[in-house]
Amino acid sequence: MTAAASSDADLIAAHAAGDPHAFAEVVRRHRDRMWAVALRTLRDPEEAADALQEAFISAFRAAGAFRAESQVTTWLHRIVVNACLDRIRRRQARPTVPLPEPGTGAAEPALPRDAVSDLQTRMVVQDALAELPDEQRAPIVLVDVEGYSVAETAKLLGIAEGTVKSRCARGRAKLAKLLGHLRNPSADANVPGDTRAVHQQRHWEGR
Repeated sequence: MTAAASSDADLIAAHAAGDPHAFAEVVRRHRDRMWAVALRTLRDPEEAADALQEAFISAFRAAGAFRAESQVTTWLHRIVVNACLDRIRRRQARPTVPLPEPGTGAAEPALPRDAVSDLQTRMVVQDALAELPDEQRAPIVLVDVEGYSVAETAKLLGIAEGTVKSRCARGRAKLAKLLGHLRNPSADANVPGDTRAVHQQRHWEGR
């Protein structure tokens, strides 16, 4: 059987057994679809390309642990989503703050206080997402962060729509507990302009 005629699972098994060409066929089949996922998650072509490369390297190395309990596309998608989330966390944990010019004395903060607060909130939300099990994190990111419908998410992950709903419900319940300290109703009148992370947290509390 040629590589082109083999199933995805057969190709992964062949790769794990030492076939030097099998994984390249897996990449050829799924590269465009995984690229679309990475680009939609990161919204930056360069970041998406780097995340996709990291994901395929991880998949290449972890192929021996694949047990065909899910489809190869589901397995790859989880790896890509996790690679994207890791890049988001690293990017937000190292914001670029310009240094003051020499001789200018005490400089004004490089970022307005509201911007710093928003950045810190987004980092807390990303840390909370990282606490979720993979099976809950992937649908939460797709449905609640990226805006995919339940049906689209089910197709991407290769699971039933009911499974997407139940995993999202469990993930939202955990996120509501992890992020409960962010809720501050008394400050609603002075919410800064970029409040997506806080509103998302309230969305999880209310679901």
